[in-house]
Amino acid sequence: MSRVLLIEDDPAVQKGVTLALRRRGHEIEVAGSGETGLLALDRFRPDLVLLDLMLPGMSGLEACRRIRETRQLPIIILSARGDDIDLVVGLEAGADDYIVKPASGEVIEARMKAVLRRVVPQDPAAGPPGQGGPEGRDGSPHVETHGALTVDRNALLVAKDGRELLLAPSELKLLLFLSTAPGQVFSRQHLLEQVWEHSFYGDARLVDACVMRLRGKIEDDPRRPVYVQTVRGFGYRFGPVPAGGEA
Repeated sequence: MSRVLLIEDDPAVQKGVTLALRRRGHEIEVAGSGETGLLALDRFRPDLVLLDLMLPGMSGLEACRRIRETRQLPIIILSARGDDIDLVVGLEAGADDYIVKPASGEVIEARMKAVLRRVVPQDPAAGPPGQGGPEGRDGSPHVETHGALTVDRNALLVAKDGRELLLAPSELKLLLFLSTAPGQVFSRQHLLEQVWEHSFYGDARLVDACVMRLRGKIEDDPRRPVYVQTVRGFGYRFGPVPAGGEA
């Protein structure tokens, strides 16, 4: 099972989440502030972080930014109802998903499983993340080149001009999913279902915030994207990238 770092100052939430996850076999470390949460990263080495935004001292937003400076492990925000502005800022800072408190153990477990699936390397016989069907059986390469981008689907590595990019799990899975079908337009709802595994009518802000962050890492000019393009009124598509690189 997973090693989970819970950064949360509310004792009731600490107790409820800890009991729910330990019953399901997870190992959990609790930190009551952003500062102690950051200190626990090296010692505990979590697979995933559950992060409250409203923390004493260092805010959860700042803790999220600090984690993203050096690590690309999954981050799920624990959000109180009505914290919409903070939630959007948290997603833009690098969080992969969010859960509205209070939440059942089943909901937390489902979101954790979904986000952790974004960081597991693919079996060579399996399809790319978010895309069914075999890969490689038709001789198609696992390492693809799209303009200045190189995508290794097996190793889950992306490079631009030969330099490896540090992508958060949601950013990586979104890029892998879109790039399987260059030029094809996907709605936000379809992306929520395939990338975030939200089976209900989900929150499009997850998609928009992730696209914004991804563009900041892969585009020369995020305001004029070449790779992840907006199709107004419909959704997003990957390219197609002009031959010979970016135009």
